[in-house]
Amino acid sequence: MFGLMVRFTCKDEVAAAAFDDLVARTGEQIRAHEPGTVIYTVHRVDGRPLQRVFYELYRDEEAFEVHESKDYVRAFLSERDQYLSGTEVDRLDFVSGKGVDVEQ
Repeated sequence: MFGLMVRFTCKDEVAAAAFDDLVARTGEQIRAHEPGTVIYTVHRVDGRPLQRVFYELYRDEEAFEVHESKDYVRAFLSERDQYLSGTEVDRLDFVSGKGVDVEQ
């Protein structure tokens, strides 16, 4: 397993709405075309309306590389910055958990 936790801060409410739309369109493609992407969730942060947290879990680093190579992900990466004032990325090494099959 390989994962990421990413915190995005949007510029303002209008940018946040546009970012959420971009995220929704990209998420549809991820669900449809990425069997190696185990979890790809997006959260609003309570009390911080301009922040979004992504939790991403991939079968392995190869599945993450496949994810990153997709046209729709590259489009997301190139479009997102116009809506954001900040991005923080943490790479995660899976230790244990519930709801994931570590034998994948």
